[in-house]
Amino acid sequence: NTILEDPQLPEAEKIIWDIYRAGADALIIQDMGILNLNLPPVLIHASTQCDNRTPEKIRFLEEAGFSQIVLARELSLEQIKAISKNTKTPLEVFIHGALCVCYSGQCYISRVLSNRSANRGECAQYCRMPYSLIDGAGKTISSNKYLLSLKDLNQSAHLEELLDAGVSSLKIEGRLKDLSYVKNITAYYRKKLDEIFERRPEYIPSSSGKCVFFFNPDPEKSFNRGFTNYFLKDRDPQMASPNTPKAIGEAIGNVKDLLHNHFTISGRKKIHNGDGLCFLNDKKELQGFRVNRVEENKIFPAEMPRMAQGITVYRNFDHEFEKSLQKKSSERKIKVNFELQENSFGFSLTVTDEDLFRATVATELKKEISLKPQQENIRIQLSKLGNTIFEFQDLKFSLSGNWFIPSSILSDMRRNGIDALLSMRKIALPGSFTKIPQTYHLYPETELNYTANVSNQKAKQFYMQHGVNSIEPALEIKMPQKPVLMQNKYCIRYQSGICPKKQGQTDNPKLPLSIITGNHQLQLSFNCKLCEMQIISGN
Repeated sequence: NTILEDPQLPEAEKIIWDIYRAGADALIIQDMGILNLNLPPVLIHASTQCDNRTPEKIRFLEEAGFSQIVLARELSLEQIKAISKNTKTPLEVFIHGALCVCYSGQCYISRVLSNRSANRGECAQYCRMPYSLIDGAGKTISSNKYLLSLKDLNQSAHLEELLDAGVSSLKIEGRLKDLSYVKNITAYYRKKLDEIFERRPEYIPSSSGKCVFFFNPDPEKSFNRGFTNYFLKDRDPQMASPNTPKAIGEAIGNVKDLLHNHFTISGRKKIHNGDGLCFLNDKKELQGFRVNRVEENKIFPAEMPRMAQGITVYRNFDHEFEKSLQKKSSERKIKVNFELQENSFGFSLTVTDEDLFRATVATELKKEISLKPQQENIRIQLSKLGNTIFEFQDLKFSLSGNWFIPSSILSDMRRNGIDALLSMRKIALPGSFTKIPQTYHLYPETELNYTANVSNQKAKQFYMQHGVNSIEPALEIKMPQKPVLMQNKYCIRYQSGICPKKQGQTDNPKLPLSIITGNHQLQLSFNCKLCEMQIISGN
């Protein structure tokens, strides 16, 4: 999921084979040069870094042999539907987590300003830095705001619409996230999906079994900058987080009473010792503190902050919630049914799981009538599935008498039956995939500039064999004159309330607009027809 330079290709090829031999199902790639390496028969997914925005691009990738395509985050529901209608390849979309403000794969600001390429995994996070916005006359419109910092994506309210639009894979952004974040967010979406599947039997989960959770998942309790659905339902006017790039968390109430070492709030949510709270101070800067103790409705911070009466307080660390996630928080089990039968030399046990995989084992045993009823003991012994992935559901008896079967024999049959069932499931897993052949269909364009990110000869060869006759090297290889640093669907002009197209301002600021951070002044360019913004180096 990065672009490579020529000297790195042999090592990349070796790593790919090592990953394949380790049992990986698929590779996710950005660099088309990888397709011209000696690849094993492994599935290839097209990263969102490939800038997958149009039906034409998706069709090209499908014909090139990609088995799954990750769409650009900026696409609307209608655009996703249009793409789905024109491809048979499974589509994947982002549904939760941090948002890049730029089209993925089209961000060069970090490479140009600090020699750290986002296309090579070294992004310096310029979108999370403070900027001042000035107009063409030098007038400051806003000062020291996080103008490029977006809220986090949250499409939990639109999962069913995404499935109906043709999406079959859902991606949760998780870079540098901790264990509790992964547990909480995946559980939240798992429950949402299961609710949909209960109502919509035409949708089938790709996983087996059923999850049970030992906590109540809540995305507001994990790291987030506030939430947005981005462009899924037209442009979200509140997608940015200009006051802070940090986690704000859940609103818990407003400050009522202030004393020298404690305060009270109006909310009803329970506060715990050790919670992390925060608020926006009079400069609209995020200020945080730790709760030392709570007595009834009185909150005693470890160090009393300077805060005003009436302000909203947020919780960005819930101590008790985090503690609950340190324990076993979930369990996935696959239901199995047993059938105990007799045969000419003893007994056999058939184990069938909910996916209809089946295995039968037999044991030789002389048949003897028991003086005591045996069914309850047989049920108890066979239901002891312990730490296996299976959960006992039912037992059928196909016996002609009340035969005595020792508990040790029943345990052995259960264990051997489960082992055989696991082997059956493993055999049924997808085997070797067909190696992607060389293809020669036409790329949608015949000329490519640096934004195609062609950083090696194999990538150049790939595009030439698909009809491209003019190819500029990637910006990382050769710096173009005055490159576009960011290509954005997000627009600072609109976000600032000064969009002449959608907000009808009559006293629009003098163009061009620029943003300033540190020693860098960056010019903004607007394509109002496409409703897009570009950031260009201004110094």
